[in-house]
Amino acid sequence: MRLLILSSLLILVTTAAAAQDTLWTPLFNGKDLNGWQHVGEGRFVVENGLLKTEGGMGLLWYTGRKFGNVVIRVVYKNPEGKNSGVFIRIPEPPTEPWMPVNRGYEVQIDDHGDDYHCTGVLYSLTQAKARPSKPGEWNVMEITLDGPRTVVHVNGVLVTDYTEGDPVPPKKIWYEPDRGPRPLEGYIGLQNHGPEDVVYFKEISVRPLSHP
Repeated sequence: MRLLILSSLLILVTTAAAAQDTLWTPLFNGKDLNGWQHVGEGRFVVENGLLKTEGGMGLLWYTGRKFGNVVIRVVYKNPEGKNSGVFIRIPEPPTEPWMPVNRGYEVQIDDHGDDYHCTGVLYSLTQAKARPSKPGEWNVMEITLDGPRTVVHVNGVLVTDYTEGDPVPPKKIWYEPDRGPRPLEGYIGLQNHGPEDVVYFKEISVRPLSHP
């Protein structure tokens, strides 16, 4: 009987995991930039099924729709010392790369910054709870947009848990984002930071947010 119960539980867990995987919708098709648009300097190219940054500073944003109450999964590889970011809660279609900095949030990709400027934080706004990113390897970032709450896991480890209105440090330098509230839903994008910052993306997918 115990073996039967354990087998049944294993089947249920496996089935639930498989069902959850089917809920992911890929936003990058691995072939071209269909559904995406670039603003600013530089560009993104598709190389061997991967998105690769070139030059910058610019932003590749998804034109299909705004996102809120979803989980965004980004699989990326940043060689040692390279810089990029995932932008969320962008309020309107961007025409240049600085509006998303100041009116959305950048989830940072950079393993050399301090705890307010490293992978998985809302750039310069939140302090990292952990630093699990692995330079030069494929990493999985999951960004949960839950109403006014933003939660970021990197490789399954919690890095950020921020709710609108939580205290943040003051802006210290011009290129840090303006402080203030962001919308509950918005466009998303990927940053090409500069000519020396070559970063690769293998997957950008979303799924609906499910509460227990």
